[in-house]
Amino acid sequence: MDLTPEELRVLGCLVEKQRTVPDTYPLSLNALRTAANQTTNRDPVVRYDEPTIEAALDRLRERGLVRRGVTAGSRVIKYWQLAEEQLGLDDADVALLAVLMLRGPQTPGELKGRTERLHRFDGTDDVVATLDRLAGRDEPLVTRLEREPGHKERRYAHLLGGPADVAHTAAPVAEPYPSTDVHDAAPGPLPAVTATELEALRADVDDLRREVGELRDRLDRLEG
Repeated sequence: MDLTPEELRVLGCLVEKQRTVPDTYPLSLNALRTAANQTTNRDPVVRYDEPTIEAALDRLRERGLVRRGVTAGSRVIKYWQLAEEQLGLDDADVALLAVLMLRGPQTPGELKGRTERLHRFDGTDDVVATLDRLAGRDEPLVTRLEREPGHKERRYAHLLGGPADVAHTAAPVAEPYPSTDVHDAAPGPLPAVTATELEALRADVDDLRREVGELRDRLDRLEG
């Protein structure tokens, strides 16, 4: 499968909103544009217009990954995602793929925290087992990336858009602070942060982003 960035963003948004705001699912074209252009829980942040979203939806419909129709009491055309049926995925599979589509390559720990609202995993081992199953399919949907310098955990990337291109996501390695004078003392090392503390900080940030995103969604529904 070789989905475009626009198709990946739209499909990921449909999966996400189906699980996080079921009362407003399926989504209209305008709601999908808002979801795709969110500034929270998205990497990269984009500014797609409605024709771009609509073109992506048309291509996804041709692949059997999306259907459209109207709901009872409404004349607005809305869209449903069909990834589970078309690709043979379960709830855990589609939750991980959605977050990978929306936020790029991530570690199992990051994925566990960021899929909480879509599917509750028992732990990171459960996440890894699901990722490995997706990677072991006849046509793999996930791949494990090489460990980056300075990082302990390896990240995973989806393959729905073809081979993973992660060159732009590699984090730079911090260089030692240069000292131009032998009498100048270089700054000491930063305090060590444990993996548990780091994961807690990430979870706090994700919670704040979720709250802001939910407030934006509510505001968009009121304005609509």
